[in-house]
Amino acid sequence: MCLAVPGKVLDIEERDGTRMATVDFGGVVKEVCLEYVPDLRVGEYAIVHVGFALQRLDEESARKTLALFEELGLLQEEFGDPWEAAAEPPRWEESGAGPAVAAGDGAREAGR
Repeated sequence: MCLAVPGKVLDIEERDGTRMATVDFGGVVKEVCLEYVPDLRVGEYAIVHVGFALQRLDEESARKTLALFEELGLLQEEFGDPWEAAAEPPRWEESGAGPAVAAGDGAREAGR
């Protein structure tokens, strides 16, 4: 899933004619392009999607959203190590429920 995640601008620099920022997403720091929000400043928050800051966001909204994303595990899903995630058991194993079966799978098996 790709999310638009709020982040705090820590540093801004120009690289090859493009404004870039170091942005903190609740402890995960990434490089972000600021071309869509050229007046964004250090210390401000922005909504970021696929490496681009899309709009400015107030600090209270950003903190609430980051806390909710953290609670739901979405920050780990969005920014976590994909190799680590692949090594974890599927969520249905943790819950004790069986895997979801696509419609038609049972019909195929029944009609063998």
